Amino acid sequence: MNYEVVELKEKIVVGLTARTRNSDENMAEIIGSLWQRLFGEGIFQAIENKQNDKSIGLYSDYETDEKGAYDITVCCEVARAEHLPEGVIKKIIPAGTYAKFIIHGHMQKAVADFWTKLWEMPLDRKYSCDFEEYQSGTDGENAEIHIYLSLK
Repeated sequence: MNYEVVELKEKIVVGLTARTRNSDENMAEIIGSLWQRLFGEGIFQAIENKQNDKSIGLYSDYETDEKGAYDITVCCEVARAEHLPEGVIKKIIPAGTYAKFIIHGHMQKAVADFWTKLWEMPLDRKYSCDFEEYQSGTDGENAEIHIYLSLK
């Protein structure tokens, strides 16, 4: 899989969070229910000060590496975190060096395939903050997704 190394500025994001791990048999359900709530309950639309119409799946607060627990936050980038809807929290995507991948395809399948292939790659990951940025104007079948992995 091809990627480029990029430097990102700090981003403020707000959304819904849960704690899980890749070995949790309910991981997909936990993550899926967060996305359902974000869009199904109108939370995404209620968030103020959005920087754009992109949604983000943020993986942070890693216990160790891909084998440990982590926070999953389904969110969007904002200019300021003010007047947050009930249950919505603020997180910071830190500035730093990231490997940027661009994938296309069915939203869930393309992302699942990406992570399966990624775990076999010899990247010097930091395990501080990784995220999937779902580009505006794409549908679930033909999505464009930018995936950023924090590097040491």
